[in-house]
Order: sequence, then structure tokens, then C-alpha cells
Amino acid sequence: MNKTIAIPFRIKTAITLSLIIAAVSFLTMCMRKEKTAKKITSKDFAGSASCQSCHKNIYDTHINTAHFHTSELATAASIKGSFEAGNNIFPYANGTFMAMEKTADGFFQVQYSGANKLQSHPFDIVTGSGTKGQTYLWWDANKLYQLPITYFTQAHQWCNSPGFPERAVFNRIITSRCLECHTTFINKISAPEIPKEDFDKNTIIYGIDCERCHGPGADHVAYQTQHPADSTAKFIINPAKFTRQQSLDLCALCHGGKLQKTKPSFSFVAGDKLADFFTWDSTAREALDIDVHGNQLGLLKLSKCFLQKSTLTCTTCHNPHQNEKNELIVFSQRCMSCHNKEHNNFCTITSVDEKILKRNCIDCHMPKEPSRAIAVFLPGEDKLSSSLIRTHYITNYPVETQKYLDDLARSTKK
Repeated sequence: MNKTIAIPFRIKTAITLSLIIAAVSFLTMCMRKEKTAKKITSKDFAGSASCQSCHKNIYDTHINTAHFHTSELATAASIKGSFEAGNNIFPYANGTFMAMEKTADGFFQVQYSGANKLQSHPFDIVTGSGTKGQTYLWWDANKLYQLPITYFTQAHQWCNSPGFPERAVFNRIITSRCLECHTTFINKISAPEIPKEDFDKNTIIYGIDCERCHGPGADHVAYQTQHPADSTAKFIINPAKFTRQQSLDLCALCHGGKLQKTKPSFSFVAGDKLADFFTWDSTAREALDIDVHGNQLGLLKLSKCFLQKSTLTCTTCHNPHQNEKNELIVFSQRCMSCHNKEHNNFCTITSVDEKILKRNCIDCHMPKEPSRAIAVFLPGEDKLSSSLIRTHYITNYPVETQKYLDDLARSTKK
């Protein structure tokens, strides 16, 4: 004879709750696995050239930007420095010197002691658009190293690579984190625990191209090619629809200062939360503590403009599809969208015509400052020369404003 065993209500409740918790945990685990299961590979990319059939105008302007040229194959066109005799030498204090040489086999940095050639390595990759300078990488099998001589645009000269000792060194390793900010993608083929990483050089996508900000586009291109009448873009990311934080995180990947990655390089995709992939110092600080080269976002976040306008992001002022280098009028006009007489916060200088003031807000409120990160030794000099980079800490700079007014007065008298 079967007997029904009565289970107390509290035990039933505990069992039910346990089952619910287990189910939720299982679903969460599955969702996490689903989210992290797809590893991005070179096959996920279509290449920016595939964008031009539908987005020709944007493509044609983007390929002229500093972002697009922040890494390239080393060629006569991409290397900015001179290989002509007399302009191709960098001497060291120990009597050795580096010569930048062009041969039938390519371009090389060659170390000499007198007439004796000590070692030679090729220019394989150019990093840096040349706006501030360029540094160069060379392949040793599947590993990348930085060459000891850099081109410094400000002085139009070869110089010692930033942070290098005053002698020829060819063993500074290039990591995937370096490449994450100077390329769109490269496939790492070495194990995670190996510090000197190996890469598949055939998978490199040079520059910061369309797919760095819009996500890998192979599926998008395939779909839109097969469905040309479908005007709703599929399998692609539109950063114009990002929240403010998503937009800032995308730029902070390379312009947010020193980030310590917690996941493999190239895992972060536009739209992701940066804190899920990196740890970084987000504490408030003084603007003088932040280097103008590497942490433009940190400087911007200290600015009154950023603090008072909840919609302001990097793309409020920067059009990533256009080369707007030195277009002070263009940037000033963007300042005027908030700072104008209608808002009662226009420039208070009364000694200069309003039309002139509207042409340049930038030199007074975002002057160029010396970088601590890009500081190099020029030939024959024992003091570092710093690259001048425009600060993103937007505030009043009385000394710089007076310089601007003095220059303006001098130009008027001519």
C-alpha cells in the first residue's frame, strides 16, 4: 500500500527556490558562453575597400585621416624620413651611428662602428601617420620589434625612438596591445602565457579603418551584396546610435591613457563596455598629471564643457571620417554651437573684432603643450625635445591668450 509523505511547506519553498536559482544560474552561464563563444578572426573582416561601393564619399575622405594611416606597410611613400646622404644618419655618443639606407631589397636601419657594419634590420611596418612622427617595426619570423630610430615631424629629422637608450637597440618587443591601437586587427598565434607574442603577419589589417569602429563587416557585406534593396543595414554597428558611455569607451580604447587588459587584445568591439575588458584609473586628478599624448579623454573629463553638457563626447568635435588637421575655423565653429551670444557665454575679449574671434577659439582654450610620452633625442643634442600636442583640458589659459593677442596685433601691423 502506497503512502503519501507530507513535505512541510518551508521545505517545499526552499526546494522551489533552489531549483529557480539553479535554473537562473544555468541560463546565465549559457548566455555568458554564448556571448564569449565567438572569437573574432581575420575571416570576420571584409576590409575597408569593400565599403566604398556603398559609402564612397565617406570612404574617400576617411582614407586621408590620421587614423587610417596610423600603420602601413613600409614603402617609399609611407616612410617620411630622408634616405639621402647627409640626411640619413643618427650618431650615438659611443661613436657608433645608425644609417637609414635604401637598397634594391628595401629600406633598412643599419648600425655602424666606423666603416664596419654591425647589424641591419628592415623597415617592415610604419606606425604613426606622421602628424607628430613615425616609428618603425621589423619582423623577426612571427615576432615584431621596434626599430631604434624614429622620424620626428616637428624637427623634420631622424631621432632616437622615445624611451630608447642612447645606443642601438633592436630587441624592444611589440605586443598585441600596441597593435590594438595601431591596427584594426591581427591574429595572435602564440599561447597566452608567452610574453613575446607571435602573430600571423598575413592577417594584419593596417590602420584604424572602418571595421575598427563599425565592427567586423564580412557578414554585413555578404548580406547587403545579396540584398541590395534592403536599406536597413544588417550585421554592422552604427556608433551614431551609441549611448554617451559607449561612444566614450570606443575612443578611450586608445585615447584613455594606460589601460591594463583583462581579456585578450582585439576582444573589445565597438559598443562593448570598456570596463569588461580593461582596468583603468578613473579617479579625478589634476590636468597637469595627465599626459597630453595618451589620455585626451582624461583631460576632457576634467573640462567644464564636459561636466556641464551631458551629451558631449569626442565626436561632438571630431568627425572621424574627415581629415580636419589644423582646421581651427572648423573646430571653433563647433565651439560656437554652445558658446555664443544667445547663450550669454561668448568670448569676453572686446579688443578684437567678433568675426576674428570666431575663427579661433582653440589656441586660447586648447593650446599645444609638450608631451612627456613623445620626447626624443635629436642628433647631437643631450636634452629631450618634446612633441607639442593640443591639450584636451578645455579651460582659460591667460598666458596663451596673451600670446594669441600679441600675434594678432603683429599680423595686423604688417
